[in-house]
Parts: sequence; structure tokens; C-alpha cells
Amino acid sequence: MNEHVTRTVPITMKMVADAYQKVKRGGKAAGIDGESWKDFDARAEDNVYVLWNRLSSGSYHPQAVKETEIPKKDGSKRKLGIPTLRDRIAQCVIKDYIEKQIDHRFSEHSYGYRPMKSSKEAIEQVRQNCFRYDWVIDMDIEKFFDQIDHSLLMKALEHVIEEKWVKMYVKRWLEMKVETKEGRQYDREGKGTPQGGVISPLLANLFLHYAMDKWLEKNYSEISFVRYADDMIIHCRSKEEAEAILKAIQTRLEEVKLRLNMNKTKIVYCKDYKRKETHQEVKFEFLGFSYQPRSRQSRNSQSTYLAFTAEISQRNASRIREEIRKLKEWRDTTIEVEHIAAQLDSKLRGWINYFGQYSKTQLRHSLRQVDRCLVKWVQKKYKLRSYGKAIKQIEELKSKIKTEGRAIFYHWGAGYC
Repeated sequence: MNEHVTRTVPITMKMVADAYQKVKRGGKAAGIDGESWKDFDARAEDNVYVLWNRLSSGSYHPQAVKETEIPKKDGSKRKLGIPTLRDRIAQCVIKDYIEKQIDHRFSEHSYGYRPMKSSKEAIEQVRQNCFRYDWVIDMDIEKFFDQIDHSLLMKALEHVIEEKWVKMYVKRWLEMKVETKEGRQYDREGKGTPQGGVISPLLANLFLHYAMDKWLEKNYSEISFVRYADDMIIHCRSKEEAEAILKAIQTRLEEVKLRLNMNKTKIVYCKDYKRKETHQEVKFEFLGFSYQPRSRQSRNSQSTYLAFTAEISQRNASRIREEIRKLKEWRDTTIEVEHIAAQLDSKLRGWINYFGQYSKTQLRHSLRQVDRCLVKWVQKKYKLRSYGKAIKQIEELKSKIKTEGRAIFYHWGAGYC
């Protein structure tokens, strides 16, 4: 297996092996060929070699993506395109190569799916911007990943990448057919890049870098914005400025063959104790957080004031409660409480690490669902008629935080009990 043989494409075995390890940590869903990670891993070295051989010779051709649907928060369905495992690895190879070449070109206002950026940074930047700017444009691009124009995307790619082999593979992935659950295949007809593809977020960033980021920076340098993939918040100084910019954005998006979803796009006033204008919209959501006016207590007195703050959204708070409630272990009274805690541990850590960075009030209310479910479980397990006795047992479990220095449930030790 000599990888130093002359090849038409400068892809090494190491690049493919590294991509394999990265992609394996992601989704487990199989593509249209039905190949699972267990199948691939059974002959991992041979499979990686074959993949490298085809990629490096320019003979690699992707298979169709498997179309699937997931529910969106508004009740509608979002279509995902699931590539085969091999296509995901191949996409990761090219994505990593392109990323090293172009990430430094991207705007400082772009945070999504970038090596040195994060959603937490985007959330905090929006929070800081809301202190400085009174008005917000909460943008929603209609079916963005389905509508990206291939010719414009390739034009953007050609502007930053010279290598013909990179453009060749990207073009092949854009032109992949889509296979429905009924087994019917269809063409994308020159638009769209599937959500679910490894390379899709990078291509989306590249497209919006030229379609929106650079355009805003050139024409509206006095405002600020935060973009996370296709989620975008624009901060303006006045309502009139926001209205004018929103109108210009509509025109700009039409130029790049996109359009706003005006049912979800809105202008929001960041109302607080200093900002007292009247406006219908005073709330927006971004990356799971709700930014809105909330009553806060002054540090040095018992008085309260109105602040424009970020906190977990009601939708996500409800989702957490529902996910806790549906845990199947609550129905099993043969297990011990430590087993339930172990099943919830990673989820609790993740929720607290993400949503706990700002006000804990709403998150605390949601995590108390654990205690509510635990009371019912204790009653069933120990056949207790008294609700009070069940609560007493749980309080005894909580007391171990003080006596033993450990918490059975992670959120108890993190101050959410």
C-alpha cells in the first residue's frame, strides 16, 4: 500500500484516515447502501485504502443521498440528505483541505461551523450587541440549504480555490441525486446542498460570505451583525435604519436567488428600563436562547428593573422537560437510582454547560422535572402511599452532597436543585 505512487490528486492516506476518525464520531445513520460503521470497521484498513485510491486518482464518484425528514420547531418538516459513510469520509477530506485554505477569509461576524468559533461566542456577541444597539433584524432565509444556487456557489469557490480537483469533487457532490424513502431518485436541478452532508456547512458559509457578510460590511459598516450558518441577527441604531436595511436585504437576496421568509423575519426593539419606545416585537430567539425584557433585581437594593437579557427559550425549556419525562428508566422499579442518574448524566451536563451560561431561572425550573419524576418513581419502587415520604427519601439523597461531597444527579451538585 504505497501512497507515494504518482497521483492526479494530492490526497494522502493520512488525510483519509484522519477524516475517517472524525466522521466516525458523528452520526451513525447509514446511507442508501445500508453500510453501517460496524460493516465498515470490519475491514477498516482496506476500506480506507480503497477510498484513498479512488479519491487520489480522481475516479471517486458519490452515490445518491438518502432523503429523510425531521420535525422543525414550527411543526413543519425539514428535509435532510444522508450521504453514505464513504461519501461522508470523502467530503470530510475535501472539507478539511478547503477549510485550511479559506477560513481566514471569513468575516469575524461569522461563527457557525468554523474551527476557532463557537455557538457560545455567537450567543454572547448578540447579547453584547443588544446593549449597544436598540433595534434588531431577526432574519430567516427561506429554505436556504435547499435553494443555494450551484452556479453562484461554484463561482464563489473558484474565487478562493485554484485547484481543479477540489472544484471537480465539490461539483460532483452538488450534483448528487436524492433518493426518497420510496426509492425514487431525482435531480436537484442546479440548486441545494443537503443538510446532513459533511461539506454542506462550509459551502453554506462560503456562499453567505459573499452573498451577505461582505455585502453588509461594504454597504452598512455602521451596523453590527452575527451569523451562525444561515441564522442571522442584524443590530441597528434606529427603527428607520432597520426598516431600510431589511428592504435592501430583500433585494440583495433576490440577486443571489434567495428570499426571506417574511412570516419569520421581524424587526425587534430591545426594550429595557432606558429604552421605552413602543413596538409590537420585543423578543427574538437565537441558537436556543430567548432575548427579551425581563425583570431583574438590583444588586445593592431590593428594587427591580427591566433588563433585556438572554435565557433559555420556552421552547427549549419545554423540550428538556419532555425529554426527562420520556426517559424509559422511570418505568423500571427494579433498578437503582444510580442507574437513572447515569442515564441522565451526559444530558444534564450538556444542558447546564450550554444553557446555564446566563440566567439559571428557567433552566432550573426545567431540571426540576427530574425531581418530579423521581418522586413518582420512588413511590412506585417502595410502594409508598405518602407523597411526603417519597420527597423525604429524595431530600436524604440530596443531603449526600454535603456529607459525602458528591451528588447522585449532576444538576444537584451544580446548584440546580
